Amino acid sequence: MAVSEKCLAITKIAADAINEKLGLDIVALDMTDQLLLSEVFLIATGQNERQVDAIADGVFEALAKVGEKPVRKEGSGQWILLDYSDLVVHI
Repeated sequence: MAVSEKCLAITKIAADAINEKLGLDIVALDMTDQLLLSEVFLIATGQNERQVDAIADGVFEALAKVGEKPVRKEGSGQWILLDYSDLVVHI
């Protein structure tokens, strides 16, 4: 099964938002063959806790502009996970 067009679009928006906040090591993994719930796992690194928070806020704001809201948000400081169902963002 391939990643849906919608999921690809929001993954690109999220990756662009991470890049704008100077996130590092941005990697998108196609999880369609491994997981039933998520299509893409987007991973990025921040250099410190403030940057991790800023990256997460940037992703949240960028996806909110296109009508996407996370199902849940976990973590703070050193790592944050934003779950958009088909897309999971781990910073």
